[in-house]
Amino acid sequence: MESYLVDITLILDSTVRLAVPLILACLAGLYSERAGIVDIGLEGKLLAGAFAAASMSAVTGSAWLGLLAGIGAALMFSGIHGLASINFKGNQTISGVALNFLAAGLTTFLGQSWFKRGGYTPQLSGDQRFNPITLPFAEQLREVPILGQIYFELISGHNIITYFAFIAVPVTAWVLFRTRFGLRLRAVGENPKAIDTAGISVTRLRYQALIITAVLVGIGGAYLSIAQSAGFNNNMSAGRGYIALAALIFAKWRPGPALLVCLMFGFLDAVQFRIQGQVFPIIGEVPVQAIQALPYILTVILLAGFIGRAVAPKASGIPYTKER
Repeated sequence: MESYLVDITLILDSTVRLAVPLILACLAGLYSERAGIVDIGLEGKLLAGAFAAASMSAVTGSAWLGLLAGIGAALMFSGIHGLASINFKGNQTISGVALNFLAAGLTTFLGQSWFKRGGYTPQLSGDQRFNPITLPFAEQLREVPILGQIYFELISGHNIITYFAFIAVPVTAWVLFRTRFGLRLRAVGENPKAIDTAGISVTRLRYQALIITAVLVGIGGAYLSIAQSAGFNNNMSAGRGYIALAALIFAKWRPGPALLVCLMFGFLDAVQFRIQGQVFPIIGEVPVQAIQALPYILTVILLAGFIGRAVAPKASGIPYTKER
C-alpha cells in the first residue's frame, strides 16, 4: 500500500512540474484572447523566452537575470505581433505562425553562433538555475504517514516559478472579473467599438494585454530552461504553446478551468514517462513513440470535440478600425 502511495505522489509531483509551463502559457493566452488578440505565437514566445533565459544565465551566472531576459525576449515577440495585428491590422493567425517559425530558426542559429554546441546552451548549475525551495517543517513532517509525505513531496520542494504559476491563477481571475481594468479588457474583446465610444483607447488596452501575455509566457519559457531543465536545447517548447491554446479553448477562456485542463495535460505527460517500458496484458509493451504522442492526441480530440461548443470573445481575431 505504501509503495502505491509513493508512486501516486511521485506522479502527482511530476504532474505539477510538467503543468507549470502550460499554466503560464495558458494564462498568457487568456489575457490576449480576452482582449481580442489571437496569439498562436505562444509557442514561439515560449521558445524564445527559454533560449534568452538560458543564454543570459549561462553568461552572467544569475537565474534572475536569465528570467528578465526571457521576459524581454517574449516582449519583443509580443511587440512584433502587436505591430502586425493592431497597428497594421494584419491577420493575427499568420502573424503568430510566422513568429513560431522565427523563434525556431533564430534560437537554433544564435545558439550555434554563440555557444558552438549545435544550438544548445552550456549546462547550468548553482545560481544559474532556480532551485527547489524546502517549505517550513517539510523535513520534520516527512515521516508522518500520508499527509507528511504529500506535504514533503507534492507541496514542498518546488522552485519559485512553480509557486508563482499557481498563485497567478486566482490573481488572473481577480484581475479579469473583479477590477475595472479586467472589465475593460474583456469588453475590448467583445465590443471594441463600445470601448472606443466611451473614450478608452482600444489600441492601448490591447497592447497592455500583450505586455501581460509576454511577461507570463516569458516566465514560462524561462521555467523550461533554467528551472525544469539545466539549459536550452532545440525545440524544447515541444508544442506546449499549442497545447496551452487547446487548454484555453477547452476551458472556455476561464482561469480556473484552464488550471484544471493544464493539470490534466501535465498528468498525462507524467504518466507517459512512468509507463514507458511497461508490459501490459494482451497488448504487451506499447511503443515509446505511441506513449509520447498521448498529450498531442488528447489535444486533437479536445479540439475536435469542443472547439465548436466553445464561444470565443466576439471580437477575437478581428482588427479594430476607429471610425472617423
